[in-house]
Amino acid sequence: MIVSRYYCNSNHWPRRISKIKKIYNKTIKQKDLNFKKNYNYFLNLVLTNDKEIKKLNFKYNNKKKPTDVLTFVSKVKNKHLGKDAFCDIFFSAETLLKDSKRNKINFYDHFTHIFVHSCLHINGFRHNKTKDFEIMKNLEIRILKKLGINKPY
Repeated sequence: MIVSRYYCNSNHWPRRISKIKKIYNKTIKQKDLNFKKNYNYFLNLVLTNDKEIKKLNFKYNNKKKPTDVLTFVSKVKNKHLGKDAFCDIFFSAETLLKDSKRNKINFYDHFTHIFVHSCLHINGFRHNKTKDFEIMKNLEIRILKKLGINKPY
């Protein structure tokens, strides 16, 4: 089961929310994201701005700059209640827009790529080592292709 909520604390997002919800609904169905059937997922998509994400990036990653996305996951196992994953995904519209313009790609295609990337992190994928990066990159490319989006790399 996947339960999602949207939170918006930035004036950069309201006109984009309906499109973001459509992207979410289409993307979340991709089997290659590896959502496990024996888990309950609670996804919070927080649509924010550079100022707010910069604070979080400093607090949790000790980086004094904004980023496009931050993903936080807490997994809880209870023999009576099952397995739950509580996930907060923060997106900065400003950084996503800057990156999409710089790379000459559609904002929503870039958002989809970053959302796919976050979902893979939620499900245990990492990219700290070259081998892991290649695995994750190839999986992202395969998922995005199924969604009709060209290779982002």
